[in-house]
Amino acid sequence: MSFVLEGLIFGLLLAVSLGPIFIALTQTSIEKGIRPGLTVGLGIWISDFLFVYVFYFFIKSIENLIHSEFFTFWMGLSGAIVLLGFGLVLLIKKPQLEYKKIKYSIKNYFGFWLKGFLVNTVNPFTFVFWMGVISTYIIGRKISGFESLLFLGTILLVIIVSDSGKVFLAHFLKKWLTPHHINWVTNISGVILIGFGIFLVWSVV
Repeated sequence: MSFVLEGLIFGLLLAVSLGPIFIALTQTSIEKGIRPGLTVGLGIWISDFLFVYVFYFFIKSIENLIHSEFFTFWMGLSGAIVLLGFGLVLLIKKPQLEYKKIKYSIKNYFGFWLKGFLVNTVNPFTFVFWMGVISTYIIGRKISGFESLLFLGTILLVIIVSDSGKVFLAHFLKKWLTPHHINWVTNISGVILIGFGIFLVWSVV
């Protein structure tokens, strides 16, 4: 039971963090709707599952790689490019608010999914979080496979529930927002993403 509680605490710490992932979820939900927002969430969750899988089973094999300057530089640079790109798109492209139900194509949904997957995968905080949790908390404490499953499963479940809640809440608040408000929120989101991107460039150069 303690592993579930500890997983809940770790998951809630992630849930209250405000960063590129939060922006990707809420901005998409406000501008495009609930389903696109949840599709962005799906990309984020699959990315998290992959991080857990790779670090849990292969962290000893890739430990030297992830601590190398080469990996740190290119990981940071690729993350900066993605965040700067998304940020510039938000600033340049005028938001098209979808107040009516629109049928999106598979290609559209793949784009939403890819957005979530990329933003989460290149986010250094996500990388450091999962690496730290698995290398220090699980491997360091020699937690058994079942206990690890309870702990990591609880964290992932909290992430899925909280991200879904953000999507629904953002869509719910949309009815009180005018196009001017939405445009303002979108521009602020773009500036924040660009800020994260610039910080990444500064940290690796």
